Amino acid sequence: MNTLNTQVSADRPHIGFFGLRNAGKSSVVNAVTGQSLSLVSEVKGTTTDPVQKAMELLPLGPVVIIDTPGMDDEGELGEMRVHRARQVLGKTDAAVLVVDAARGMQPGDEALKKLFKERKVPYLIALNKCDLLETLPKPGEHELYVSAARGDGIHELKEAIAAIARQPKSERKIVGDLLQPNDIVLLVTPIDSAAPKGRLILPQQQTIRDILDHDAVSMVVQVPQIQTALVALGRKPRLVITDSQAFGQVSRAVPEDIELTSFSILFARYKGQLEQMVRGAAALDHLKDGDTVLISEGCTHHRQCEDIGTVKLPAWINGYTQKRGLQFRFTSGGDFPEDLSGIALAVHCGGCMLNEREIQSRVERAAAAGVPMTNYGVAIAQMHGILRRSLSPFPELAKLLK
Repeated sequence: MNTLNTQVSADRPHIGFFGLRNAGKSSVVNAVTGQSLSLVSEVKGTTTDPVQKAMELLPLGPVVIIDTPGMDDEGELGEMRVHRARQVLGKTDAAVLVVDAARGMQPGDEALKKLFKERKVPYLIALNKCDLLETLPKPGEHELYVSAARGDGIHELKEAIAAIARQPKSERKIVGDLLQPNDIVLLVTPIDSAAPKGRLILPQQQTIRDILDHDAVSMVVQVPQIQTALVALGRKPRLVITDSQAFGQVSRAVPEDIELTSFSILFARYKGQLEQMVRGAAALDHLKDGDTVLISEGCTHHRQCEDIGTVKLPAWINGYTQKRGLQFRFTSGGDFPEDLSGIALAVHCGGCMLNEREIQSRVERAAAAGVPMTNYGVAIAQMHGILRRSLSPFPELAKLLK
């Protein structure tokens, strides 16, 4: 089976290549991947934005490779490129620092190494252009000599990357650990104007697959068909899972004796951040007039008139809190503020398109700034008065609620 097609990008190790301009990052990336992934030139600053690609990297397997701009880029545009490269570090599971072996470690390289250590990112130092040296000094800790031009040391570099990037197999399940064989799960997936044509969104696909992998039965409906489905099933479903934006309607349609949760809540648990998100939801009750709320999505898409992030959530938050002059700040994709000062609450999406390290990086950044964070599903459940019910599959977390 081709594993390239069996693992979503968010679940693959993310390997970032960093360094100063003209150290040969892009050449090393191309040599490691065996592809012309990045543009190569003698002109400094050829790589202007992070270049990212999901691919197969032996001996590791499915990965996401990221080539970044030079971290010593200059000028206002250069600062923006460096900012992008620093953002990449937030989702990097293993870093490769590419250094010009002829020049040796520069202050900028040392700063990067320090940053890797601060962020607790496993790293290697690839001393590139070693073919230009008459003799090779003994490599230091984490160092390997390579020549992207001749291919020297590339095999060893790939083996070393695999050693630091290989992740222990996670025992976490999206929903399968809550099920027994032949259990029935009812999935409520509203098809609105923002839904992709001809397919379900990623968290819905992954949840269905997890249900099937655990020998349970899934039924997929829209909100108006809930009652029809419950009657047709003939027996009570083990669980109902809904899209967050339909939480209120679904809660009214599903009897209280049937457990109910959302895709967003399940994915927060899958990524390991559900407890923080539940704790953060309490901040909705402590917002003040004029406070700023950050609403952040992990993916980018065309905004619709009824967009959940920019339209529905602000309306719900305003209605729930009854505060005057609340300000809303929006980010999407890889953009998440380095500076969270002035933010009273961060509300994040379920993060299905982000890897665990990036989600955790954002949670930690918010915690360091003293900013409570919750996610769409938890926040919506809180505002509809059904958070306790939506946590019924996880009684240990329901105990956190007053």
